[in-house]
Amino acid sequence: MDDQTAPPEDDPICASPLRRRMWLALGYAAVGLGIAGTVLPLLPTTPFLLLAAGAFAKSSPALRDRLYRDPRFGPLLRDWQSEGAIPRKAKAAALIGMGVSWAIVALTASRPLVPILAGTCMAAVAAYIVTRPSPSRPEPQDAAPGAVAAEGGNVSALRNEA
Repeated sequence: MDDQTAPPEDDPICASPLRRRMWLALGYAAVGLGIAGTVLPLLPTTPFLLLAAGAFAKSSPALRDRLYRDPRFGPLLRDWQSEGAIPRKAKAAALIGMGVSWAIVALTASRPLVPILAGTCMAAVAAYIVTRPSPSRPEPQDAAPGAVAAEGGNVSALRNEA
């Protein structure tokens, strides 16, 4: 099995029950914000899911593995982890969302400096997004039928086989 389907190496789980619960709560909150980001144009999804994966790595590796196996979010996390890559559809959605957001700010701002600052920040983020590579693996609709079945397996078991 290649490294694209494996999550990062296991981090040690917190020994302190209080710290473990705090990491777990942070992970659940980040997942909630990530899910909200799928429907809210100003809220990103992937950074919150990356935060959730990191928090779950310190509190519950099973939940982290579940994120990496998720059919909707898992490929995004694996692509970022293995290649620092963002799929073309996600790039397009981010750029369109930022463009719409900037237009709203530009039309509703009472001071001209606000759209200038917002536009500068959004342009920097857009440049970063555009310069990230696209995943080297085929998009899900282009993937071979057996590839989807392999991704649905136990990620921990797959990592141990590699």
